[in-house]
Amino acid sequence: MKIPRFTYHRPATEEEALAMLTEFGEDAKVLAGGQSLIPLMALRLSRPAHLIDIGGLRELAAIRERSGTVSVGAAVRHVEVERSALVARAAPLAAAAMPHIGHGAIRNRGTACGSLAHADPAAELPAVALAAGASFVVRRASGERTVPASEFFLGYLTCDMGPDELLVEWRLPTWPVTAGWSVQEVSRRHGDFALLGMAAMIDTDPVGRISTAALSLFGAASTPIRVDAAEKLLTGEPPSAALFDEAAEIVKGQLDPPGDLHGTAAYRKHLGAVLTRRCLSEAAGRLGAAA
Repeated sequence: MKIPRFTYHRPATEEEALAMLTEFGEDAKVLAGGQSLIPLMALRLSRPAHLIDIGGLRELAAIRERSGTVSVGAAVRHVEVERSALVARAAPLAAAAMPHIGHGAIRNRGTACGSLAHADPAAELPAVALAAGASFVVRRASGERTVPASEFFLGYLTCDMGPDELLVEWRLPTWPVTAGWSVQEVSRRHGDFALLGMAAMIDTDPVGRISTAALSLFGAASTPIRVDAAEKLLTGEPPSAALFDEAAEIVKGQLDPPGDLHGTAAYRKHLGAVLTRRCLSEAAGRLGAAA
């Protein structure tokens, strides 16, 4: 289908982009990579009168390490995150998610912040942000605010951003060198949205007990979700297959996923247990790998 008519804007600076968002408000959408927005427009699910293209704003196109975080700018494309040595070292959970996102052509055009602002609950990066304790810098012409990932995703394709605001930066805490991580998903074909997926991390204390655990699921609800009960079970215990089996059963029992023509709710609950075992086993195998 052809997309609806719109007025195209290509601001030269971030300040100009923010001024346009203030002026046009709910009649405008931000265009970065366009891999989510353009299909929505083609399906007439979004009909903005103005598109504000930030793809040329080089000040938003950097990956930096500063103040204990890895900062990913709004114009950074998936492929740049995927190939970044800094992300691989300091935020490996994000690096591990990248090969699961669509296909190479999509990752060449799509942006990490665009995927996060789109807030699709079946996408990988919102779950990664939640597991990693990431935060988001949201800016408008009158100022900026920082929103933790736990408060950013509000519902299906909905996040904590006003029509005059721009997500300018994704901040990931620098990774503990002793921690292990894993991103796993099940999809009908590579590149399809996951029927269910998980981003997980665990870290251990000096005597080998799990000190930190994060299990973040995507495709399981209207937002990415953490399974607190399973995380509490893991904390304070030495990693083991038996412990991971117990955590898997808790995840299965806690999930209330949707069912559709691709998979029933019962099947997705089963996948939750399977992915918990897989993720925790892989994360445990990586404990201390960077030390």
